[in-house]
Amino acid sequence: MSRYRSFAEFWPYYLREHSKPGTRAYHYVGTSLVVALAIGAVVTGTWWLLLALPVAGYGFAWAGHALAEHNRPATFTYPSWSLRADFKMWWLWLTGRIEAELIAAGVQPARRHA
Repeated sequence: MSRYRSFAEFWPYYLREHSKPGTRAYHYVGTSLVVALAIGAVVTGTWWLLLALPVAGYGFAWAGHALAEHNRPATFTYPSWSLRADFKMWWLWLTGRIEAELIAAGVQPARRHA
């Protein structure tokens, strides 16, 4: 049985599992590649590019957990909510709104250098 009954309950947990900026950076690179590959496949009709989506997305994400966060990726326990959360985190980062979400989840924002 899932510990979380809704995505809204899962979301703060997901952010805490991605507390280090390096982990999130790996995710942002992987998700950006996924989006670029998907667009490239549609625009060019090169459908085999779609085979690279899991490698690009999960490869970078799992590397971030291994090299930066040192934890087990949430996708192993919550695959569909993790995928949804990854795209939400990426979009909030792109639109400059991720910091407020991190703070609300109890994650300290990275220090900015002057």
